[in-house]
Amino acid sequence: MTIAATLVVVLAAGLAAQLVAARLRIPAIVVLIATGLILGPLSGVVTVPADSAEVSAFIGLGVAVVLFEGAMDLRFGEIERVSKGIRRLTLLGPPVAMILGALAAHYVGGLEWPVAWVLGALLVVTGPTVIIPLLRQANLNKESSSLLKWEGIINDPIGVLLAMLTLQYFLIADAGVGGDLEFISRGLGVASVVVTLVGAIITAVVLGAGVGVLLGIVFRRGWVNAHLKSPLLLVAVLVVSTLADIVVDESGLLAVTLMGIVLGNMNLAEREQLLDFKEGLSVVILSALFIIIPAQLDIDQLLKIDWRIIGFIVVLMFVVRPVTVALVTIRSPLRWQDRVLMGWIAPRGIVAAATAGVFGPELVEAGYEDGAVFLPTVFLVIIVTVLAHGFSLGWISRRLGLSAGTKNGLLIVGASAWAQSLATTLTRLKVSVVVADGTYQRLQPLRMAGVPTYFGEILSEHAERTLETAPLSYLLCASDNDYYNALVARTEGPEFGYHRTFQIATHSESAHEERRLTFERRGSIAFDGKFDWFALDERVAQGWTIHTTKITEDFGWKAWRDRQGERGVEWMLVGEVDHTGLFRLYSYDQDFTPEAGATILYFAPAQSKRERAAERATRTAPTPITEA
Repeated sequence: MTIAATLVVVLAAGLAAQLVAARLRIPAIVVLIATGLILGPLSGVVTVPADSAEVSAFIGLGVAVVLFEGAMDLRFGEIERVSKGIRRLTLLGPPVAMILGALAAHYVGGLEWPVAWVLGALLVVTGPTVIIPLLRQANLNKESSSLLKWEGIINDPIGVLLAMLTLQYFLIADAGVGGDLEFISRGLGVASVVVTLVGAIITAVVLGAGVGVLLGIVFRRGWVNAHLKSPLLLVAVLVVSTLADIVVDESGLLAVTLMGIVLGNMNLAEREQLLDFKEGLSVVILSALFIIIPAQLDIDQLLKIDWRIIGFIVVLMFVVRPVTVALVTIRSPLRWQDRVLMGWIAPRGIVAAATAGVFGPELVEAGYEDGAVFLPTVFLVIIVTVLAHGFSLGWISRRLGLSAGTKNGLLIVGASAWAQSLATTLTRLKVSVVVADGTYQRLQPLRMAGVPTYFGEILSEHAERTLETAPLSYLLCASDNDYYNALVARTEGPEFGYHRTFQIATHSESAHEERRLTFERRGSIAFDGKFDWFALDERVAQGWTIHTTKITEDFGWKAWRDRQGERGVEWMLVGEVDHTGLFRLYSYDQDFTPEAGATILYFAPAQSKRERAAERATRTAPTPITEA
C-alpha cells in the first residue's frame, strides 16, 4: 500500500472510530486504539515501522499541535480557586510519582532499574487529550474540572522531559566500564541532566513564551490578514517545536505548552476562532496518531506482557497515584472530595504513547532487554486507565458530590417580568433554572422567590469562571435587545449546542425576513416566533402568566391544543416537562409532540377559579363514544 493510501485509510478509520465512540458514549481513545491494533499487528493492513525516524518526527509534531491547543484553552482566571492545589500537583507531584512508579516497575513489574526509572518518569503524564473529553461526559463542576485539566496539560511536557533526562542519564552513566571511569561517567551523567534541564527551561521560555508574545502583538496590531492567522499559528507551533527539539532534545512540548498558555491569556479578539480551528485539527491528528502508534506494535511484543506487568499496572493505579496525591496535598486547601477524585482519575493518553514509541527502541538499542516491553506496557496502561477512569468518572463524581448534576434546565438571559414567571414555574417543577441579568434590581424578585440568579455580564470572564452551566441543557436569550440576544446565542452556542440555543422573536419592525438578522448571526427563534419582548411584556401587564397542565391518556395533546383556541394569539406554547422530569423548550421549527404524562407549559391569560375547575373536569371526564 502506498503512503498516500495508508494515510487515507488511517484518517478514514480514525474519524469513523471517533463517530462510533461518540454514538456509544464511550472514550474515543479506546475505539481508536482497538482500531489501530486491528489494522496493524492483527491484520497487517497498516504497517508502520517502529524504528522509523520519519514516523517518530511526524508523531512528535502531531503531539505538539494537540498539546498547544489544550494549553491555549487554559485561562489564568479559572485557576484562582485551585492555584495552591495545582502548584503542588505540578511541582511536587511529578517527582513523587516518578519515584513511586519506578519502585513499582522494578519490584512488582520486574523491570531492570534503568527501564523502571524511565517508565516511572513517563507515566507522570495524565493525558489531557483523554481528560478533556471525559470531563465533557462526566459533567463535573468547574473547580474539579479545572484541577484535572490543568494538571493534565502541565504535567504532560514535565513527564516527557523527566523521562528524557532519566534516559539521558543512564545512556551517559552506563558508558563507564568500572572503577574510576564508572564514577566519572555517573558524575558526567548528573551534570548532563542538570545542564539539559536548565537548557530546556531556557529554550522553552525564549522560544515558546517569546514567540507567543510576538504573535500576540502581531495579531493585535493587525499586521496579518484574518484568513492567514490560523495557518500562521499552526506553522509557528511546528517551527517552535522543531527548533526547541534541535536546541535541547525533547524540549519542544514544553515550549509549545508555554506558547499556548501565553497566547491564550493575551485577550486576543480572534482567540475563539483560533481555538475552533485548532480543536478541529487536533481531532484529526489524534485520530491518526492513535491508530499509527498501536500499528507499530507486533504480536511478539504483545506476548511479552506477563502477570508481573499486570501487577505493576494494578499497583500504579491503586497505590502509586493515590499515595502521590495524598502526599503532595497534605495541609492543602483542596477539599477531601477533590483529593479522592484526583487520587483515582489519571488516564494516560497520546503523549505517553508517542514518547514510548521513541524511547522503547532507544532503550533496546542501549542494551536494556526490558526496553522491548516498554511500549506494550505503556499501551496497556493507557487502555486500562482509560477504561477504568473513563467509565467510573461520572459515578465517582456523583458519589463525592462533585458532579454538576444532570443536564436538565434553562439559562435565561434577561430578567423581565415574563422571564420571572417562567423561572418560578420551572423551579416549582424541579427543573434547574438560572436567570442572568446585569441589573441588580431586576433580579431581586427572583432571589426572594428562591430562584438561582447571576448578576453580571453573561459573556464576562467572571461568568465563564464561576457560573455553573453544566446542569443546564437550554439557553434562552430574552433581553429587550435583539442584537445582544443574537450575540449571546452565537457565543454560547458551541457550549449548549446550537439546537438548544434560542432567542425570543425579534421586534416587529425588523420581523421581515430581509431586515431580520440572518440565521448564521443569531440563535434559533423560540416558541411560535410571534411574541417579541414588547409583546410578552405587554401581555404580562394584562395579566398573562405561565400556566401548566398535564397531558393524560384520556385527554391527549391534540384535544388539549384544539380546546385552547388560536395558538400565537390566544396563547403561546413554551415547552414541556416529560414524565421523566426532563425539560424541553418549544420551537416551531422542531418536532414537538408531548406524550401522556408530560406537563405542558404555556403562556396565557390568568384563569378564574371557575375556568380552572372546568379545565380539570374536562381532563378527567371520560372520552365520549361516537357511533358510526
